[in-house]
Amino acid sequence: MKCVNRNGIIIKQNKSQDRVLRFLYNSKIGRMILVQLIKPKFSIMMGKVLNHPASKILIKPFIKKNKINMSDYEVEKYSSYNDFFIRKIKADIRKIDQEPEHFIAPCDGKLSVYSIDKNSCFVIKNTSYTIESLLRNKKLADRYEGGLLLLFRLTVDDYHRFCYIDDGIKSENHHIRGVFHTVNPIANEMFPIYKENTREFSILKSNNFGELLIMEVGALLVGKIVNYHEQSKVKRGQEKGRFEFGGSTIVVCVEQGRVTIDEDILENSKNEIETVVKMGERIGKKA
Repeated sequence: MKCVNRNGIIIKQNKSQDRVLRFLYNSKIGRMILVQLIKPKFSIMMGKVLNHPASKILIKPFIKKNKINMSDYEVEKYSSYNDFFIRKIKADIRKIDQEPEHFIAPCDGKLSVYSIDKNSCFVIKNTSYTIESLLRNKKLADRYEGGLLLLFRLTVDDYHRFCYIDDGIKSENHHIRGVFHTVNPIANEMFPIYKENTREFSILKSNNFGELLIMEVGALLVGKIVNYHEQSKVKRGQEKGRFEFGGSTIVVCVEQGRVTIDEDILENSKNEIETVVKMGERIGKKA
């Protein structure tokens, strides 16, 4: 998918990964390999490898290739690649918009917005999904009929920690077991990835935007979704959790009539263009 920043400037994306994924998802041999790669045990094994001190040799090439400014982060020496991957950014680099009526991004990522129709359906890359298939809970899915689904796609070069959108009361975490497809749009051409991937969700009874459903979706080589809290009172901008190695996705479902998304993001989404957003920045407002 095409990707632009908030100023409408096209963001160049790494095409080498796309070539590998097209081989895995579009060829017979690739799909035979893929059967093994998407198993949870493979992601867990890779997690162990990337937690090993020897994996530090991967850090410098990754920083150079993705032009990451390490002065933005709190620590610059890491015990393993995964330690580097979950690095913590300095607070003044990701300022949280504290205006109560501003709806903020929970993470860095590439954002697309979809309408949830009267049958609780939404369509991504010509693949139809239902909120019920995502949650495996019809009663909860019906709550978001007529609302919005926000999909934040994180790639390996993104900051992989995420925060709460608003003050409120968070529910317990609900884990849904699955496999680990990549969240790259290429995979969605072949598989209904958001129905199949391992995921975890909770409900935030927010002060300003109703009951927000927040779901973290694992992806290829992501062996772990880490949420820090069970049921608790939380604050806007407070760190909610993190992903360990790999691309991943955060899905936010909003009840009908609660939020108005900024026009540039809506227009981009209508044209199948992702919008680059940063954790804590305004992406909409209270309706």
